[in-house]
Amino acid sequence: MTVSETDYQPEPKQGDSILEIRNASVTFDMDRGESRVLDDVDLDIERNEILGVVGESGSGKSMLASALLDAIVDPGVLYGDITYHPPDGSPIDILDLDKQGLKELRWEEISMVFQGAMSSFNPVRKIRTHFVETLDAHDYDIDEGIERTEGILEDLYLDPDRVLDSYPHELSGGMKQRALIALSLVLEPEVLVMDEPTAALDLLMQRSIISLIQEIKEEYDLTIVFITHDLPLVADIADRIGVLYAFEFVELGPTGEILENAAHPYTRLLLKSTPNLEAPIETMQPVEGSAPDPVNVPSGCSFHRRCPLATQECRDVDPGPYDAGGSHVSHCHHWESAREEIPMSYDLKEIDTGSESAKIGKGDTASRTASAEPVVSLDDVEVHFEKEKGFLDMFDEPDVVEAVDGVSMDIYERDVVVLVGESGCGKTTLGKTAVGLQEPTGGSVNYRGHDIWDVKAGDGDGSISWDEIRRSLQIVHQDPGSALNPHRRVKASLEAPLKRWNDDLDGNDRKQRILSLLEHVGMSPPEDYIDRYPHQLSGGEQQRVALIRAMLMNPDVIMADEPVSALDVSLRVEMMDLMIQLQDTFNTSYLFVSHDLSNARYIAEKTGGRIGVVYLGRLVEIGPPDEIIHNPQHPYTKALCWATPELGADNDDDESPIREIDIPDPTNPPSGCRYHTRCAKAREVCRQQDPGAFDIPDDDLHEAACFRVLDDHEYWDSESITEEDELVAQGDD
Repeated sequence: MTVSETDYQPEPKQGDSILEIRNASVTFDMDRGESRVLDDVDLDIERNEILGVVGESGSGKSMLASALLDAIVDPGVLYGDITYHPPDGSPIDILDLDKQGLKELRWEEISMVFQGAMSSFNPVRKIRTHFVETLDAHDYDIDEGIERTEGILEDLYLDPDRVLDSYPHELSGGMKQRALIALSLVLEPEVLVMDEPTAALDLLMQRSIISLIQEIKEEYDLTIVFITHDLPLVADIADRIGVLYAFEFVELGPTGEILENAAHPYTRLLLKSTPNLEAPIETMQPVEGSAPDPVNVPSGCSFHRRCPLATQECRDVDPGPYDAGGSHVSHCHHWESAREEIPMSYDLKEIDTGSESAKIGKGDTASRTASAEPVVSLDDVEVHFEKEKGFLDMFDEPDVVEAVDGVSMDIYERDVVVLVGESGCGKTTLGKTAVGLQEPTGGSVNYRGHDIWDVKAGDGDGSISWDEIRRSLQIVHQDPGSALNPHRRVKASLEAPLKRWNDDLDGNDRKQRILSLLEHVGMSPPEDYIDRYPHQLSGGEQQRVALIRAMLMNPDVIMADEPVSALDVSLRVEMMDLMIQLQDTFNTSYLFVSHDLSNARYIAEKTGGRIGVVYLGRLVEIGPPDEIIHNPQHPYTKALCWATPELGADNDDDESPIREIDIPDPTNPPSGCRYHTRCAKAREVCRQQDPGAFDIPDDDLHEAACFRVLDDHEYWDSESITEEDELVAQGDD
């Protein structure tokens, strides 16, 4: 049967289901048994709703997305029933469609936005070609389709001519993602399935994409299934939220009900584990344990091994959907007591702030920075790169990227400095420069008073060697899977630094130290892990091994480059707590790089550290986390706070503090203040003068590079350029 062969039926009433999923299961035959990665899922997706599907990595989210289009890859097998109700036809059994029927269904009726925009586009073809090929494959009129494409791109705040005539690599991540959304809409589908569409994007771009999704849903009369591991992100737009755990839905209900009155222990613990800007740090706790193996899912309730309320009934009987009120269902035998016994917030008076866990890492930033010489000191550091040229550009002058431009910063003993900002702002380059992995093109980097690049060149005073500096300044990469040698077992990877720097230890001593550290970081029993290869570890376990390897050098400073961004929300607090514990054990300092302000706030506040905000190569604000979050002085910092999703916060009426979605070209940064092209508070002086760093009155640790900090600056008498832009826009209309 093909889609076009369906008979006409009256249009369903609003509120009817557009997709019905019954007993949907996906299995893979593996050497060690059958892997069930979707397990008897029942779900109705309502017409014109936004359904948020939330779950940890490996919970079955992407399998559900593929199942909706009958696109499970071999050797996976999809069972069950999936029925699509078009607006003007009889129901369609998706799993009964032939090849032609599936071709008509996909993109025309149900379209998909994938997680990796870059991998979704052919890198050697222009964006226009992707649209033309899609229209042609479905027998659409090319000219009409391109005209529609241009309108969609404009709705997504993109310049159609620039985007369509560009290759994928010529567009930023946010632009590519929006182009992919436009491609998914060009055939006018009824349902849009979005699989982690913002996972690789920064806060501001995530917030922008979320706002755009709300707009296109109304503009194009869509039903949207938004799949994510980030519950706060989808909470702002979803009408309903379904929580996946161990390949099945454990809770489903209206968004407000899920956030305020969740009825499943896993949902409640997940909400409590999510870092955010407002809740007290002490209330954020990780979900203990780990998700089950798809080959060995426990009988009864799949969550019972991690659940504090589990009874024998939970171990023996799989809980069916219990009515938790209205259209809210929970797959938990104890859903009523869960609401009482697992609070999602705490009375701070009941928290033992004198406990060891509450005291971990807490420090006094003021006394630390005032009483000691810095371990690492950056003075007016610049890092400028020549941008790689294509063959046709070989005779032109190379473009220069000012990745870091005039940054000064100190890192002290047992200090924590968190660098936040968008992709391409220079925070990773700045971090690598601070630990001696990138040589600056200007300024200096000193380790305990020694210019590290003079030492490497042999121009130092001889009191310290380059090897000592390299040992003292270490890095933990964002992706531990690629940082660990895939051909080396855990033992071999961890023995390497001990063999080089502790040659007095024999083989047994090295093994005992490694076992002790594995136990210390929660990989227990350690004997089960020491002989594993990296691919036999979870993402969190790989990151633990990478942390141990860095710590075995006994470094003074570790640059941690997005160390928790690849982890599930439920694991991030646990990993950051572990990093703080290791800091106490090894007396090291962290230069922590993150694009997530909630994570930055958590680790900086818990350690008495600082947050530094980086924008287009400049450090535009730095200070204690409470000041950065609740008293931001730079408009860019305020924009990051605005863009950070908050559970339960009503952001509908918040006016956007940014005028332009996309970050300027780093090869041609704006004059004056580099943020003025996006700043809602910009004035003429911002376009002409470059602000230096100004101390915030009454706070020696808080600095911001913005004229608005000074009450008597000429900024206040300068003409607004945002009003000028509005007049120009009105004239264009």
